[in-house]
Amino acid sequence: MRTILILEDDEGLNRGLSVKLEKEGYRIFSAFDADTARGIFRREHIDMVISDISLPHESGLEFGRWVRAESEAYLIYLTALDTELDIVNGYDSGADDYITKPFSVNVLVSKVNAQMRRLGGAQEKTVYRCGELEVYPDEMRVKRDGEELNLSRTEIKLLLCLMENAEHIVSKESILEKVWGLDGRFVDDNTVTVNISRLKSKLGTDCISNVRGLGYIWAKSVTKA
Repeated sequence: MRTILILEDDEGLNRGLSVKLEKEGYRIFSAFDADTARGIFRREHIDMVISDISLPHESGLEFGRWVRAESEAYLIYLTALDTELDIVNGYDSGADDYITKPFSVNVLVSKVNAQMRRLGGAQEKTVYRCGELEVYPDEMRVKRDGEELNLSRTEIKLLLCLMENAEHIVSKESILEKVWGLDGRFVDDNTVTVNISRLKSKLGTDCISNVRGLGYIWAKSVTKA
């Protein structure tokens, strides 16, 4: 079942949208502030986010940037901010669609259904497997023993860089280029080391080894399906 996170501080509108979209067959998670929404997003796999921009304590734009940094979830802003600058800022923060209030609920539902059909019609996703670990690069998701791990987008890119080159040494320079898009001239020397250490801790694995003076290696075989 496809999942939608609704971040809207107007309780009546939040509940109304939740009921409408649940009737369409979606699993809905509701939040009234960004902190609660982040907690839900970390715990659950979310396919789509529908977010207001004017929120208590934190702008929806800031939350949207966080979502875009963490995942490829489809992001729709639903807001009363309707100037050209507002709309440009919305798309610049990572939005896939921008809907201004007042709006037609039926049009919103049609847009949601259209996007979900595209997701449902997508080809089977690539998956990398090593023991109990599964990595889904198309969705930027990682599972261990069937449980989704809370990894940042950067950590998943780092993991993929190593698993795609399993049993081969990957140099620090290559990692910086592939994960951060940098050649190392403007990056702290400890960037790779710190992120590798954090990744190993979250994965709970000894598959990643440091080959002194050469780089890092994913020491076990990996299958790709």
